[in-house]
Amino acid sequence: MNVSADRWLQSNKATSKTAAAVQQQVAAMGSEVFEVGLYDPNAGAGESVMIPRVWDAGTIVKSVPWLRLQNREGRNIYIRPKGEHDLNMVDDLTKEAVSAMKQAGISPAVVIETSPDNYQAWVKHPERLSKEVSTAAARRLAEKFGGDRGAADWRHFGRLAGFTNRKEKYRDTATGLYPFVRLIEAGGEVYPEGARFLAGVKSDLEQRRAEQERLRERAAAAAPVRPEHLKTVDVFRTDARYGGDGTRIDLAYAVYALSHGATTDAVEAAIRSRDLTHKGNERRQNDYVARTIKKALATTERGR
Repeated sequence: MNVSADRWLQSNKATSKTAAAVQQQVAAMGSEVFEVGLYDPNAGAGESVMIPRVWDAGTIVKSVPWLRLQNREGRNIYIRPKGEHDLNMVDDLTKEAVSAMKQAGISPAVVIETSPDNYQAWVKHPERLSKEVSTAAARRLAEKFGGDRGAADWRHFGRLAGFTNRKEKYRDTATGLYPFVRLIEAGGEVYPEGARFLAGVKSDLEQRRAEQERLRERAAAAAPVRPEHLKTVDVFRTDARYGGDGTRIDLAYAVYALSHGATTDAVEAAIRSRDLTHKGNERRQNDYVARTIKKALATTERGR
């Protein structure tokens, strides 16, 4: 066999292997239509950083040769369901976290190794979720299992198996090669604790809506304060009464802002505007913010 024929055979085998992984992943995800994103943060002038495509499963598989070409030229290949759907992607997981998900009855429908010892898990819910419920479920999953909260929303992209992860930090300095994104599991099943988990998510959302409505009613009954007239968190940070104690400042601001009709999202953003890394990892920071807002809400309720 000559060299060119040997290269063609190797390329054909690699394409077939990638196509098989892609086919298994999209079948396990189970959506009718997907959005595929080809992302290159280093795209040159006149080139798109993201090339988007909307394809069904069959078209994605047929497009593997073109996707492989784009991947070789530097683009990362991502996928997500189009529109509202029944999936959530949990990013940046350890192998132990994936095992913990299974033990908790939240077995992933798809598990992808995105780089050595780093995983993404797609969880399939027993029903299609609204954007609000899906985002809340994604955040709870990320917090519960130590995933990336920044990637926890209703429509975040995950990686498509069979292609290389083109992030420079993962490139092997000895060979110059990038690691392949590997399909680890593709059972496609709805997780056993689906109904119970979603009931908890929806209950929390209802409580949050009720709390916000009570705050709005209380604010409406009091002297109206326009948002632009509210004190900012920086006013509290420079108030000598708190002695520079960030925890006291965060709580005092949260109580003030919530009692004047600010939303919990706005308060959370204000608290996060300072460096919270001294609180620990991202999960501990999230816990701290949630505890502060919960305590502030309880305080405003007692003051009614």
